[in-house]
Amino acid sequence: MAGVTVRAALGALLFVTLSGPAYAASGVHGGGSTADGAALYARYCALCHGADREGHAADHAPSLRAPELFESASPPYLWYAVAYGRPGTPMAAYAKEQGGPLSHDDQHALLDWLVAEAGVARRELSDAPVRGDPRRGQQVYAQHCASCHGGTGEGVTAPALANPVLLATASDAFLRDTIARGRTGTPMPGFRAVLDDADLDAVTAFLRSRAGGWAAPAPVVVDPPDPSRAVQNSSAAPAILPLREGRFVAAADVAAALAAQRRIVLLDARPLSDWQRSHLPGALPVPYYDGIERILPHLPDDDTPIVVYCACPHAASGKVVDALRAAGREQAYVLDEGSLVWAARGYPIAVGGAR
Repeated sequence: MAGVTVRAALGALLFVTLSGPAYAASGVHGGGSTADGAALYARYCALCHGADREGHAADHAPSLRAPELFESASPPYLWYAVAYGRPGTPMAAYAKEQGGPLSHDDQHALLDWLVAEAGVARRELSDAPVRGDPRRGQQVYAQHCASCHGGTGEGVTAPALANPVLLATASDAFLRDTIARGRTGTPMPGFRAVLDDADLDAVTAFLRSRAGGWAAPAPVVVDPPDPSRAVQNSSAAPAILPLREGRFVAAADVAAALAAQRRIVLLDARPLSDWQRSHLPGALPVPYYDGIERILPHLPDDDTPIVVYCACPHAASGKVVDALRAAGREQAYVLDEGSLVWAARGYPIAVGGAR
């Protein structure tokens, strides 16, 4: 049943994507956007995926150079990966409707550029479901895949294969082709010399069995708070946060400071879409790609600690901290474990505009 649900969702997503400006089978929409795909990539993607699309610049973000990806990935798969990200991972949603920075035309320009840079022709894959034994596939996965993709598909040094958006938008054939051929220039090998057809079918069926269905979330409507509210507990004593390497502060210490209502500033360096979904209480969004000019006049220049966090957990937050320190805010620090560990430990989380 799960496989049927996911394949139905994939068909729905394909219809939604193709109902916008034409997006050709090659992946290039030819819609005449004036946006600069290379500039968009440099601003929003290079931080994690690398300046030359090589991947693993931060938090094991996958390569966007591998020819196999652009040969076999469908346009909807690529579109939804950018638009809705991978919830629960550092890959945020970048569609403007989700609180991200990319308009429809921007996203087309970015994907057009990525496809053109890949320089490969798209291979049409079958839409037919792959039939295999998921119990056998679970054993194959544990032996060959879990060390990189995680025992439950959560992702370790490779993408999270149990992610609901990935499974809703990746066809069976795409999953199987990826396992068989791997990704050139990355740690992902091709397994067709190791696994026979039955094993390839089985591990594909196992991954599909993890799918529970997914629907695109409603557009974001919550506006972020005014930057003048940056300082929390402004009349209290400042939080005292032990430092690691003069730069990093521990999640436990920040949580204790919040519970004690100490004076502190929390800044969220992730894309705005992630802030919209959830954030540390009272944190103001300062996306790594927007700079600090808007928030800087509202930040204290005293002993109030300014804690910046992301999901990476150090790339986006580190970029913002570097900018703050260059602007004279030497008390800016990186939340060492990042937002995903913060949430996993059960520390307070706010949603929308809540403080």
